[in-house]
Amino acid sequence: MSKKLWALLAVLIAFMLVLGACNNDDKEGTTGTEVKEPEKTEEKEEEKEEVAEPTEPGDSSEFPLSVNNEGDAITGGTLKVALGTDTPFQGIFSLVLYEDGYDADIMEYADNSIFATDGDLLITDKGIASLEADPKTNKAIIKIREGVKWSDGEPLKIEDVIYPYLIIGHPDYQGIRYDGDFQNIIGAVEYHDGKADTISGLKKLDESTLEISFNKLSPAIFSGGDGVWGSAEPSHILKDIPVGQLLESDAVRKNPVTLGAFKYDKIVPGESVQFVRNENYWKGAPKLDGVLLKAVPSASISKAIQTGEYHMTAGSLPATKYPEIKDFDNITILAQPELSYSYLGFKLGKYDTATGLSTMDPAAKMSDVKLRQAMGYALDVEQVNEVYYDNLRSRATSLIPPAFSTFFDDSLKGYTYNKDQAIALLDEAGYKDTDGDGFRENPKGEKLEIKFAGMAGDAIAEEMAAFWIQNWADVGLKVVLSTGRLIEFNSFYDKVEADDPEIDIYMAAWGTGTNPSPAGLYGKEAAFNFSRFTTPELDELLKAIDSPEAFDSNYRANAFREWQLYMEENAPVIPTQFRTAIYTINKGVKNYDVDRANEEFDLSQVELLAEEPVKSTK
Repeated sequence: MSKKLWALLAVLIAFMLVLGACNNDDKEGTTGTEVKEPEKTEEKEEEKEEVAEPTEPGDSSEFPLSVNNEGDAITGGTLKVALGTDTPFQGIFSLVLYEDGYDADIMEYADNSIFATDGDLLITDKGIASLEADPKTNKAIIKIREGVKWSDGEPLKIEDVIYPYLIIGHPDYQGIRYDGDFQNIIGAVEYHDGKADTISGLKKLDESTLEISFNKLSPAIFSGGDGVWGSAEPSHILKDIPVGQLLESDAVRKNPVTLGAFKYDKIVPGESVQFVRNENYWKGAPKLDGVLLKAVPSASISKAIQTGEYHMTAGSLPATKYPEIKDFDNITILAQPELSYSYLGFKLGKYDTATGLSTMDPAAKMSDVKLRQAMGYALDVEQVNEVYYDNLRSRATSLIPPAFSTFFDDSLKGYTYNKDQAIALLDEAGYKDTDGDGFRENPKGEKLEIKFAGMAGDAIAEEMAAFWIQNWADVGLKVVLSTGRLIEFNSFYDKVEADDPEIDIYMAAWGTGTNPSPAGLYGKEAAFNFSRFTTPELDELLKAIDSPEAFDSNYRANAFREWQLYMEENAPVIPTQFRTAIYTINKGVKNYDVDRANEEFDLSQVELLAEEPVKSTK
């Protein structure tokens, strides 16, 4: 056992005795139940995170992106897939209505997306539809391929591309995707408010072409931003169902049709989904007969992988499972960088729901930038990565994940653990221990107690919270848990979003989705700007990223770099960990690929070497 591990365990054992004394009556949120963290598209679920961690590793360099096992493939066969979850999946199989990452993982096998993307997650012309945008006219053109059919044999029509907009913008819409981006479409607000029968900015040019007029256009449209929608809905089925009844309809819950490689055959609510080959798939019928997906408790998923019950998992496997599965000889572990990061946030103001604007509070407890910087340098993230994640996570250096290679600034150093630097910054800022109790007072000589909000989960969540608090104590800062304990996931975000006065700092994570533009998370008009940090300089930097000039890729890349540097210097939030998704592929699977840059791989190409998955001998 390394000296670092012994040191960390010693700190945790001592501190957990104190934490346990405070929390011994708390039965909430200690089971390690998997829940979702928010995405920048106003979704607190699609990143599919376990709050007990942060999850998924951060360094994928030691793992391949694809596998091609030797041997002759069988004809057909059923791919057996494990969905790791401790709660029943919701079963909302519509991209305009679903609310959690489990449903998203399930829908991967029956995908209604119309756009393909490249390695930088920019829309290409290789999908069902192509996209052209003209910043001079603020108009975009979507054109669909000829001959594409739904799984029930009905031809894909341009009305099917229009229909998602009419659902999301409808006054009776029950989902969460009517947001600022969507309102960028001309006429969307009037339609949503019941003042118009349709969205005036949507214009059918012909049977395969849609023109969309926007209030403004930016390069974000090629990342699925600005309000453009990336999937189709079967209007020939849904048009007869009132929008307010779609969420509970059979067309969404029991027998949805699909454009994807497979189609739904049998759904056992919350438990399993049986897919069969979609003979009408636009890329050609899949080689597999079908896919059988079952929900598997997180506590038993590693065993299920070992004993060969499943060929693979739906979505990625939590990094904390890596020590359990790394020696199995019946799998290949693939990995890819996540479109997400964990971060430490500082409460610096309030969000005015009436004006829809964030306002800075100069008197906020965390308003001193040197205090914020010191708290970043005090965190020994590297040790946590080693002990809990086998170094499969890395210290985050930016608020742009490295997966966005064009926009990620790899010259940034971030807040690498430096206790001496943290102490020096606090001394410079006038935070000193004037009463000899071991904790620093603020520059006015007043007691300083910083309230820290973290999310509840399994034992790891408590251990990590205890370690962070000890890190800060090591530089003389007294940090205590808000409410005296870790907070259940939904309550946590309710409190953070409401600017609860019991929260000075908090730890959370963002999934960026395919659009790296930070305006939706850090703009003064963004409700998700939870730190409430806003300055005229920040406004200009965000504006430049999504400006008409930014259609020049070099200009936009430089604008991203300027913004990243500004956020590092001002530290309203400090990124802590980059993540990488890991995937287990059984050796009974002939081929699989998770490389985003590989535009050729498709689920229809997957084959099996045998009907049943291979068992591990270890």
